[in-house]
Amino acid sequence: MTAPGRIRVIGGSLRNSRIEVPDLPGLRPTTDRVRETLFNWLQPVVEGSRCLDLYAGTGALGLEALSRGAAAVTFVEREPRLVAALKANLARLKVSGEVVGDDAARWLRGSASPFDIVLLDPPFVLDAWAGAARALEDGGWLTPRAWIYVEAPRGAALALPGTWLPHRQGQAGDVAYALYRRTPADPLS
Repeated sequence: MTAPGRIRVIGGSLRNSRIEVPDLPGLRPTTDRVRETLFNWLQPVVEGSRCLDLYAGTGALGLEALSRGAAAVTFVEREPRLVAALKANLARLKVSGEVVGDDAARWLRGSASPFDIVLLDPPFVLDAWAGAARALEDGGWLTPRAWIYVEAPRGAALALPGTWLPHRQGQAGDVAYALYRRTPADPLS
């Protein structure tokens, strides 16, 4: 068990490295068990990938991707204390990642550059899944066969694009998580 205010990287080159986490109300880092499961699923595709950790929070998902060989990770987080902590953790761990201090919905209205893997775990109170999914799908943020991880409250009915096909899913306590594979509307893509 990790100390309060800290979580650890599960695998890869940064395995067992500590991530300092500010004490903020409503902050809900993805558990060790769920991260381990997710990255076991992504193991064949994470090496060399371009990842987007949207609603990054602690950055645990994106840091796990970097640790396991992702070529680049963009972290989008609006809370200034989390942005500062994420930058400090990246510097302390001596790894590179782009940290964007902005609201995810606003950032998604900008110029798109496609990602191979998207980690979509917004604060549950925002109910941002449908809007973010639509912006990712319609805005050019996804490669034709991108992988999208979604974490949501157990039992939530999510309106996700029809091109996102469920690949694997699980539950841990009150949290449901799933990995989707994007299938292009044009089968020749």
